[in-house]
Amino acid sequence: MNNNRVLSSLCYFSIFFAGFILPLIVFFVVNEPDVKRHAKRAFISHLLLLVPTIIGIIIFVGVIIFYGFEPNQFGSNSFTGDGLLMIAWLLFIVLEAVLSLVVFIWNIVQGIKVLKV
Repeated sequence: MNNNRVLSSLCYFSIFFAGFILPLIVFFVVNEPDVKRHAKRAFISHLLLLVPTIIGIIIFVGVIIFYGFEPNQFGSNSFTGDGLLMIAWLLFIVLEAVLSLVVFIWNIVQGIKVLKV
């Protein structure tokens, strides 16, 4: 088996153990254009998991700063601004979970495809 294929595949499989660090290191260390291309694709796909998480944390902290930690703040049963805010937050979490699952599966499929070629 070709070492370049194994290294390219490991960039995709690093979603299990090294996140975006391994593809970034491989991109800057290896001189093979094909391995660099796979490392860049894996790095971008790994960032797709990180960016929405950071945005979600910023939104969550902003909501806490804006609304505070009052115990009854999010406990209302009416569709006021608080209820809509909670629905929007839950929708964001669901969309991020779906995106994470899609990116996770995509990385596994790409890693297997690189090994099979």
